[in-house]
Amino acid sequence: MTASTTTLPESPAPAAALAAATKHQGFLLPIVGGAAFAHLLNDMIQAMLPAIFPLLKTNFALSFGQIGLIALVYQVTASLLQPWVGLYTDKHPKPYLLPSGMVMTLIGIALLAVANSYAMLLVAAAVVGVGSATFHPEASRIARLASGGRFGTAQSTFQVGGNTGSAIGPLLAAAIVIPYGQAAVAWFIFAALAAIYVLYRLTLWVKQHGQAKAKGLATSHVQGLDRAGVVRAVAVICVLMFAKFVYIASFTNYFTFYLIERFGVSVQHSQMFLFMFLAAVAAGTFAGGPVGDRVGRKAVIWISFLGVAPFALALPHVGLVWTAVLAVAIGLVMSSAFAAMVVYAQEAVPGRVGMVSGLMFGLMFGIGGIGAAALGDLADTHGIVWVYGLVSFLPLLGLATALLPDTRKPRG
Repeated sequence: MTASTTTLPESPAPAAALAAATKHQGFLLPIVGGAAFAHLLNDMIQAMLPAIFPLLKTNFALSFGQIGLIALVYQVTASLLQPWVGLYTDKHPKPYLLPSGMVMTLIGIALLAVANSYAMLLVAAAVVGVGSATFHPEASRIARLASGGRFGTAQSTFQVGGNTGSAIGPLLAAAIVIPYGQAAVAWFIFAALAAIYVLYRLTLWVKQHGQAKAKGLATSHVQGLDRAGVVRAVAVICVLMFAKFVYIASFTNYFTFYLIERFGVSVQHSQMFLFMFLAAVAAGTFAGGPVGDRVGRKAVIWISFLGVAPFALALPHVGLVWTAVLAVAIGLVMSSAFAAMVVYAQEAVPGRVGMVSGLMFGLMFGIGGIGAAALGDLADTHGIVWVYGLVSFLPLLGLATALLPDTRKPRG
């Protein structure tokens, strides 16, 4: 990368020249890939926390209510702070906030490794949550800056990194922490150090090229929505996020229990089914972004929700083999929507990339956590098989996509 391709051109038509330079550079895979790798490390650390809940429950003689409070403290700090971090940095850019936020995560890991009281566990969970809240909006912004206009592809690549980390985290916790005890959590400090290094390098790139990149992307930016359109878009996106992440939560948290109760499979066998579903989610997440760049965000959202509805409605009524087939299809199709929804929201409110990214990732954390708790209560009272019959109707809420305003209007 040379300076001539990243600095503002001094020509009579600077906007056109800058747009041409941005197009020539295109999709910057090292930058987007770096953000995705940092996302993998971040979410791997985040996924480690709930994976060691059984260990903490035994070590500190905790009740399920106390375990739930640890999860709540983490979820609240991780989800509610994200849009505020994004909103602040939209107006007051803080390039070094990303590595600084990962330092907070490192401190949280260290506190978790040496915690000798329940109060310290809560503090550690809160600190780890603050690190996550700082990471998502800012790293998503970097992926967008390096997209070369392929916003969906960049967002889906970034998100696949997080999905992969979420899958790896529990495996590493089972291999490292559970056999050797709470102090072994400290090994995750090395993951945090690696993430700090990657984020520091990304920050240097942003300081050198970020302003020119942002202006280059702005030359081809969509118009955005007026206030009424933004209100309507946000309301519809919230409905879609609710449908998607409550349904996904029914799989990530309870699919093994459903398989064990309905088909009598072993725990190990049920875990293989869950792995198949999670792998399909990762593949679908990656596919959704490039498809959205080609055919439009609304088209991907339509396909994601209404395309999965027949599979979802059929799943509670089929045998074990078809349950596996339908679970993979559901993971592939439904997961494709998230990158499209994030980019759609960014297009609806141009100039607020950090706030929108923080809001979307915050909603993902919050709705997923609340949905999992609510589904657990329903399973206690009505049974897990009944719950799967109920949530099979959630994809039909995708009909709300018809109410999304069009953001792909050229500037006047």
